[in-house]
Amino acid sequence: MRKGYSVGAMRKLALAALPRPVFDFADGGAEDERTLRRNECAFDDVDLLPQPLRGAATRDLSVTLFGKRLSLPVIIGPTGLAGLFWPDGECCGARAAQAAGTAYCLSHGSVCTLETLAGTGVTPRWMQVFIYRDRAFTRELVERAATANYDALVLTIDNQVLGSRERNIRNGFTIPPRLDFMSLAAMATKGHWLWRMRNELRHITFGNYVRPGETAEIGKLAGRMSSLLDPSMSWDDVDMVRKLWSGPFILKGVLSPAEADMARRRGVDGIIVSNHGGRQLDGAAASFDVLPHIVDAVASEMPILLDGGVRRGGDVVKALALGATACLIGRPQLWGLAVAGEAGVAHVLDIYRSEIDRVMTLCGLTSIADINRDLLFRRNLPD
Repeated sequence: MRKGYSVGAMRKLALAALPRPVFDFADGGAEDERTLRRNECAFDDVDLLPQPLRGAATRDLSVTLFGKRLSLPVIIGPTGLAGLFWPDGECCGARAAQAAGTAYCLSHGSVCTLETLAGTGVTPRWMQVFIYRDRAFTRELVERAATANYDALVLTIDNQVLGSRERNIRNGFTIPPRLDFMSLAAMATKGHWLWRMRNELRHITFGNYVRPGETAEIGKLAGRMSSLLDPSMSWDDVDMVRKLWSGPFILKGVLSPAEADMARRRGVDGIIVSNHGGRQLDGAAASFDVLPHIVDAVASEMPILLDGGVRRGGDVVKALALGATACLIGRPQLWGLAVAGEAGVAHVLDIYRSEIDRVMTLCGLTSIADINRDLLFRRNLPD
């Protein structure tokens, strides 16, 4: 706890713990990583205007989302191959989320199957899906999530093709991880990671893509995943998923207010403002920069979640002040996993809880409902 005193400090500990290609797989973004950097620094353009004389002897950090009470407005977002960072990584993260009183979203590219995670009994649990060339496979995943009683479905839409993640190219990292001489040499310098993963690396796979009776060879599955991505996806596909899924239906990857409004009109229940953590289109707008415009377009009629660059509890408070209901974290939970597994993710969530509570105290806020745009100062903030 002394060394992992902040999310940034946990990132440094993860860098020390992981082989550089594995660390960069999670940490890197697309091309020149402009969007990745902007996601984080966008929060610097907004300042807080505390009113300490309002008094905040006690604080309530809870929010209600899709009928579920969360004890803090931070949700673990979908991150592929979490099991590469710690054995049984997805289940570790989900258990930590439940213990913290928040939701966990399983990635389509998880090592474990969605049924395995459901078997832990963790809730609230959300499932991420894509629109595939094989629409039958999209329907299959949606139906599997319904059968496994997932609480919400997240359709990610900014994945028509894979972004060019140049750190992976530079490191020679591939999905699946290529165990050539250079990769093995990098791994050999990280003895703790290599030891705990010694029985896992041979079995790393994309669990949700394995067909009955098929050998779960990750190279074959990775090729299948890439070939399934479909640039032709459209609103008709969103309508299809909406008809298939009766529970809360969330669209992830929205940056345009017009697209957000269209989602509202087509029966989507919630929006995640996201640019895929800067991993897809470099030069895309930062999530925090467009958040107020999307909130102004639709927030009175659906919850808006923010994903991208959230590294401090103060970032969460600023996002809530602009109208977000909660924030998602991706990389930070992987850093926690890399450092200490389930306990590491729990520690990361504790960091956010402590920082949000401290910011609320110093600003004179007693509940999340007290947070609004009056808390913020930015010259170009929309009225």
